[in-house]
Amino acid sequence: MTYSVKEMFLTLQGEGGQAGRAAVFCRFTGCNLWTGREEDRSKAICQFCDTDFIGTDGEGGGKFEHADALADAISSLWPDKPASAAIPGLVVFTGGEPLLQLDSALINAMHQRGFNIAVESNGTVEAPAGIDWLCISPKAGAQLEQKRGTELKLVFPQPGLDPALLESLDFKYFWLQPMDGPDQNANIQAAIRYCMAHPKWGLSLQTHKLTGIP
Repeated sequence: MTYSVKEMFLTLQGEGGQAGRAAVFCRFTGCNLWTGREEDRSKAICQFCDTDFIGTDGEGGGKFEHADALADAISSLWPDKPASAAIPGLVVFTGGEPLLQLDSALINAMHQRGFNIAVESNGTVEAPAGIDWLCISPKAGAQLEQKRGTELKLVFPQPGLDPALLESLDFKYFWLQPMDGPDQNANIQAAIRYCMAHPKWGLSLQTHKLTGIP
């Protein structure tokens, strides 16, 4: 399988339960809820996405002909040798929708190199076995296929997607993440109020944007 990667770099994880942890961030190209092109946004299932996942022209991006090639590229960005370190390396696969490309061959290749694998998915594709930290971010209007994982992170508010309808799903952590954009401040306050009234939910902020970390 050929893997198409938009960008890949070492950073600090910005959101959710692993915020602040060093990670190699690997963004795959492509998504099944939006083409990524502005002319198609009004017809997309997910219309609020602010991510560029088109092409392979970002930092560290490219096409990788097999799992070992991509795993070696990811490993080369880690400042330690994870296989012999007390703390394993961490790679975060995201997109677009990473589960359109992430497969067992790449999962095995990363584990062989001493990495834990985190995934940030919209939940419309069932996840393969072997993912160490699975984050699902449901989108209104999209069929949710992956109903269990480590954390559920809901961009909030989303008309047509009530957080209460997700509380019975099999996740360890439940986060509300205020929607970015012109109404961000109001969305932050709304998320705070909801979390205080419904303690099952915690507040997730995009700390990488607040601190200027890529």
